[in-house]
Amino acid sequence: MTSTSHGVGGLTFDAKKREWPAEIGVFVALVLIVTVFEILNRMNGTSFLFNMRESVDAIINQQRIDIILLQVAITGIIAIGVTQVIITGGIDLSSGSVVGATAMIVMSFAQTALVNGNPNPKAVFGPWAMDLPVIAPILVGIGCGILAGGINGALIAYTRIPPFIATLGMMVSARGVARWWSNGQPVSFPTESYANLANGDLVGAMTFGLFHWQGQNPAMVFFLLAILFYLVMRYTLYGKRCYAIGSNEDAARMSGINVARHKLLVYVVAGVLAAVAAIMLTSKNVTAQAGMGVMYELDAIAMAVIGGVSLSGGRGSIGGTVLGALIFSVIISGFTSIRLDAYYQEMVKGAIIVGAVVLDQWRQRSRASRG
Repeated sequence: MTSTSHGVGGLTFDAKKREWPAEIGVFVALVLIVTVFEILNRMNGTSFLFNMRESVDAIINQQRIDIILLQVAITGIIAIGVTQVIITGGIDLSSGSVVGATAMIVMSFAQTALVNGNPNPKAVFGPWAMDLPVIAPILVGIGCGILAGGINGALIAYTRIPPFIATLGMMVSARGVARWWSNGQPVSFPTESYANLANGDLVGAMTFGLFHWQGQNPAMVFFLLAILFYLVMRYTLYGKRCYAIGSNEDAARMSGINVARHKLLVYVVAGVLAAVAAIMLTSKNVTAQAGMGVMYELDAIAMAVIGGVSLSGGRGSIGGTVLGALIFSVIISGFTSIRLDAYYQEMVKGAIIVGAVVLDQWRQRSRASRG
């Protein structure tokens, strides 16, 4: 049986040029990384994801899995938006700072009036902004995301400023807003309903009490958003236009796509997802600080690129980004399990970010050489 067969118009199929989905390679890498950390932990007399204690009935280390998913959830939500931006050929350096600014503003509208029977010592506004329904701070946060994303998108789409410069400016400005909002002081003591957004049991509510996953609401929100935008990017006109613009912007414009309007929409979506991450982060921590979200944008970009998203645009998927996020989290958790010092972990994270870009460049050159 030959490896080639004739097609329409004399075209032939060459099995050597067949490309496997990037997600398969990313999944294999995830499995290998988990295996390596499991071996290293077993050498030290402990375990990573699989229990080795006879007193534990479960094979899987549920506590470790919970930690891995929780520590990647917030940045993963940002990465979903960043993925869409990169697919269109852009970049977003502002998402971490948007998280910081949104966190401070949202918590100001989520505060409770009384703390242990006394007036809230961290109150930003007067009684009119206290004990508001939980939907109020959520809408304020979404509004902040729309504003930040709209400014980014408008600058990029209508003034033709390079995405790097436009989002860099937003990164600096949003961080300034976060520090200015309460003169750099933390904003704390939210209402119970706001704290339950992240610390409640979303799984229990969705399954009518059949299953429970207390405190993992950020992870659930991450996976639900990932499923939603996977379907959106794969099956809707919005997703097809993202790939078309990222592959060839001029061709997309010639085919009738309003490129400027679509870019604006993509950056608004990214801003809203950064706002959702801020809401989950402040709810989980029950406080907001101006330094929240620092370096989140680079982590999100690295997750996307590790997951197969091309920095040149036009290639990648939300599924790949989810796998990239899991790889990122497994590596951090694995280093913690073998007691690697924190500053070494930061060095490794930097190497991962650089390595992700190098991998993307290698993919492009390899694809170009195959014609």
